[in-house]
Amino acid sequence: MTIKAGDPVPKASFTVMGPQGPELRGSDQIFDGRKVVLFAVAGAFTPVCDKDHLPGFLANIDAFKARGIDEVAVTSVNDVFVMDAWAKSTGAKDTITFLADGNGDFARALGLTLDLSARGLGIRSQRYAMLIDDGAVRKLSVEEMPGKAEASSAQALLDAL
Repeated sequence: MTIKAGDPVPKASFTVMGPQGPELRGSDQIFDGRKVVLFAVAGAFTPVCDKDHLPGFLANIDAFKARGIDEVAVTSVNDVFVMDAWAKSTGAKDTITFLADGNGDFARALGLTLDLSARGLGIRSQRYAMLIDDGAVRKLSVEEMPGKAEASSAQALLDAL
């Protein structure tokens, strides 16, 4: 079953890079009692994710904060080391939270996986953007085509807020 607006965010653990190395953060720590924009990409450093999707959220951080958003986060089925390298390479490390869903557990729990095995990428997350308010999904936009970042773009989510 695919998650939809009104549903609670499933309990999950993400890995983030902390000062001493990889750390686990639970979904309740990230989403409960807060307004969070979460967007997902098929893979760090992949062309659409790196050149189109992430930069839109980075450029619009102030606009999200002005609308009462506490945190903007990105998740991907990548390991924490790849996500940390991507955060550093994009200049977004201290602005956007990079949540590694290394085994795809969160993507599966949302019902938003994408099989890219034919391209050598395995099971990944579909591209989406959502607004989570106190642990519940308030808005969700999932891309129909994995090579596009339109419905799930920062601007589309801002327009929906």
